Amino acid sequence: MMTNKVPLLIPVENQVRELDPKLLLACIAARRGFPSYIGSRREIHFHITSFPRGIYLSKSATAASDMMFRIMHRLGHKIVAWDEEALVHLPDDIYYSRRLSPKAMSYVSHFFAFGENNVQLWCQYPQLPNNAKIHATGNPRNDLLRPELHSYYDDEVEKIQQACGDFILVNTNFNHVNAFTPVQNLFQPVEKPDEIPKFGRAAKGMSREYAEGLRDHKKAVFEDFQRMIPALHKAFPDYGIVVRPHPTENQKIYHDMAARCDRVKVTNEGNVVPWLLATKALIHNSCTTGVEAYVMRVPAITYRASINEKYDLGFYRLPNLISHPCFSFEELEVTLKDIFSGEIGAAAGDDRQQLIEHYLAAREGPLACERMVDVIEEMVDGRTELPQSGVGARLCGWSLWAVRTMIKRYKDSRPGSHNRPEFQRHRYPEVSLEDIRVRVSRFQKILNDREELKVEPIANKFFRIST
Repeated sequence: MMTNKVPLLIPVENQVRELDPKLLLACIAARRGFPSYIGSRREIHFHITSFPRGIYLSKSATAASDMMFRIMHRLGHKIVAWDEEALVHLPDDIYYSRRLSPKAMSYVSHFFAFGENNVQLWCQYPQLPNNAKIHATGNPRNDLLRPELHSYYDDEVEKIQQACGDFILVNTNFNHVNAFTPVQNLFQPVEKPDEIPKFGRAAKGMSREYAEGLRDHKKAVFEDFQRMIPALHKAFPDYGIVVRPHPTENQKIYHDMAARCDRVKVTNEGNVVPWLLATKALIHNSCTTGVEAYVMRVPAITYRASINEKYDLGFYRLPNLISHPCFSFEELEVTLKDIFSGEIGAAAGDDRQQLIEHYLAAREGPLACERMVDVIEEMVDGRTELPQSGVGARLCGWSLWAVRTMIKRYKDSRPGSHNRPEFQRHRYPEVSLEDIRVRVSRFQKILNDREELKVEPIANKFFRIST
C-alpha cells in the first residue's frame, strides 16, 4: 500500500474559477502519494494551526500574504506559489507593486509560471529572491481547457444546452468600475460633485493618471456593453443571451437588463468551461475568458466600440489579439451571423499561435498539474513529513496567528467591510461532501485511475483527498 507523503494545503478563493482545477491537482497529487486538504482560502488561514505540516500552494505572493506566510513558515509549512493574475497582467512596474511582495516571496521556495512570458516577467523583477526557482509548468485552470478533459463537463454542458438552447455568451470584467462593494472599485464614491475621489482597492500600485485613464476607458466599455446586450437580444431573436459577470462584480445592472429582455439570463453558476463548450460564440472585451475560448477553439469576439490602445493592447493585449475584433455593433452583428452560418470559426493564424505559445505552457504533453507535482516530489524527496520547527518559532507562529485571526474577524464584522459575510458566501458558496465526491470520481474516470480516492470532511469546512 502506498505510504502518504507530505500533505498539500490547497486554498480556494473564487470557487467557480478555482475549485475544479484544484480538485484535479488534488487527484493527481493523491495518485502520487500526496494527501490534500482543500477548502476556502479564508477558512484555511483561520484554521492553519489545525493542519499537519505541509506544502501550501498559494495563488499569489502579494503584500497581503506577508503575515500569513510568516505564520506558516514559523509553524513549519513550506510554501510554493503561482499568480492567478500573471497571464493577463498590468504593465510590469504596476504589476510588480500590486502582485509581488519581496517579503512574501522570501518565504516561497518554488514559483509555478503560466508560460515563458510569466517567467520573463518574474525574472525581471528587481527584488526577486536570489534563490527563487521558477518553473514554466502552466496552470491547473488551463488543464481543463485541453480536449482530453472536456468530458469532465459533459453533464453540465447537456444541462446548460437544455436550459438555454442556442445562446451567445457575454463575459464581463467591469469589476474596476462596477465592483461588488464600492471600495473595491478603482475610485471610491464621492459625496460632493467637486470632491476628488480617493483610490479604491483596485487602484493599488497605480498612478492617479493611469487609474483615471483606466476608469474612464472601462466606464466607456461598460456603457457599450449595456447598450450591446439589449441590441443583441433584438437582433438575434432565435438565440438566448447568457451574461456571466466577473466574480467580484455587482450583478444588479445585468439583472435589471434581464428583467426587460426575456431571453437574457445572468449567471455565475459553475466554471466557465462548460459554458464555453455549450455556447455558439463568446463576446468579451479584454477578458481572460477570451484566452480560454481561443485554447478551446470556441469562436470569440472582442467588442471594442470604445478604443484606448494604451489599455487594449497593453494591459489586455493577449485576450484582445487572439479574438476576432469588432469595432461597432454593425460589425459585431455581421461577424456573429458568419459564425452561426459556419463561414468563420475560432480566431486563427500564425501570429496568434506564436503569441499563445509564448504565454501558455502545458497545452500538450503532461498536464500542468502533473508538472507541478513533479516539482513537489523533488522537494519532499520521499519524506512523509516536514521537519518540525523549533519551539520558539512555533510559539511565535501561534501568537501571530491568534492576533491576526482576532483582527481579521473584527474587521469583517464592521459595517462597510469589503469582506463581509455575504461577499464571502458569494465568492465561496457552501459545497457538499457528495458534490466533491462526484467531481473527484469524474476526474478519476478521465485519468483512467481505478483506485478509489477517499474524500473526507474535516471540521465541516475542508475536505481531505487521499488514497
